[in-house]
Amino acid sequence: MSKSVNGSDRIVGPSPHIASSATCTGIMLWVVAALTPAALWAVVNMGLVAVQLLVVTIGVALGTEWAVNSISRKPQTLLDGSALVTGLLLAMSLPPRTPWWMAAIGAFVAIWLGKLLFGGLGHNLFNPALVGRAFVTLSWGGVLAGVQNRGWFATLADVSAEGLDTVSGATRLAVAAADRAASGGYGFDLAAQYQPLLLKNLEGSLGEISAGLLILGGLVLIVKGIIDWRIPAGYIGTMGLVSWAFGSDPIFHVLAGGVMLGAFFMATDYVSSPMSKKGRLIYGIGCGLFNALGRFIGPMPESTTFAILFMNGLAPLIDRLTRPRVFGVVKTDA
Repeated sequence: MSKSVNGSDRIVGPSPHIASSATCTGIMLWVVAALTPAALWAVVNMGLVAVQLLVVTIGVALGTEWAVNSISRKPQTLLDGSALVTGLLLAMSLPPRTPWWMAAIGAFVAIWLGKLLFGGLGHNLFNPALVGRAFVTLSWGGVLAGVQNRGWFATLADVSAEGLDTVSGATRLAVAAADRAASGGYGFDLAAQYQPLLLKNLEGSLGEISAGLLILGGLVLIVKGIIDWRIPAGYIGTMGLVSWAFGSDPIFHVLAGGVMLGAFFMATDYVSSPMSKKGRLIYGIGCGLFNALGRFIGPMPESTTFAILFMNGLAPLIDRLTRPRVFGVVKTDA
């Protein structure tokens, strides 16, 4: 439709009227780039088991998307980069010694059940990578816990000095939870764990290798406008405050576990998080609250996965409650 304004024609088209040069592929590649330093650092320190895990989850994620699209005769969507991000995030959320078949099933479930069954990218209610992680955790929790700290501890200096092949043990987070449950206190100095958690943590999942690198990657995404700062700020801030309220070290609990990976890279998923600015802040606070409550009250010290999935389910309700006022609409009494 054209309209004459001051003697000149103006073209008025249908909404939306705000355009952006950003593309889905470009956004996904920025996420991959932000995660790459931490992934490479995991490979350097954990060795071939980290490479195997990354290859399996990414390969199966890409293969599943291609196969399902081919079988259902839908256009191929591999080039949008979402399957690549899902595979990478799943690998970063798993322990390095996760059996390859378990990682492969997790990647298949993440793409098929977490995304394509809902209708593909843009229609999924939950973060696909977390769907795969939750499936693996609920199906083989005992196996996953048993392999969490085996094999790649051979990279530690004291292991070779003692002539040992491997060392097995609980993560700092699990030990802290056990100490707290037994005595209400901690058997080790939490503040002394800041440096290894920030720089080189050889415990837990691939994504726990360096909270510092994850923070750096997250800040890059915020500066580039890829993610909204409200979600990680609400998440991390609430996690710290609740940890302090429980009488524990907030810095330790923010750096330990999957909090940084979840806050910057998983909770910020466009599709499964709220759209309004106020809603994103509420959503981030909710993620941090349920993560902290799961850690201090629940049976699992690492509750990042289920905290975010729970808030994914609440995101549509949050959107409805925080819907901004529509311009031009006058509220009348019924």
